[in-house]
Amino acid sequence: MTTEIHDNALDSRFEITVDGDLAGYVDYRKHGDEYALPHTRVYPQFEGRGIGGQLISGALSEIAARGGTVLPYCPFVPKVIRDNPEFVELVPADQRSTFGL
Repeated sequence: MTTEIHDNALDSRFEITVDGDLAGYVDYRKHGDEYALPHTRVYPQFEGRGIGGQLISGALSEIAARGGTVLPYCPFVPKVIRDNPEFVELVPADQRSTFGL
């Protein structure tokens, strides 16, 4: 199974493909260097394989590489951040308690 994550800027979302097939995405709303992440979706045929976690980790890594910050409104995103504490610093300190971080 080969996965790839890329930024589909036209649709304002990071997408994950599995063996070339679109498996899911996380929407974003970008304001300056801040990315609000309101919704994550993994298509049913790809559920239960860790695709969502890979997608969010990849998106957060890309945002970090760009020097961005994150507002993780989608409830799944803070779960991934808690499992990967290296991403906590992407959430502004004054917003972390809002997201349970």
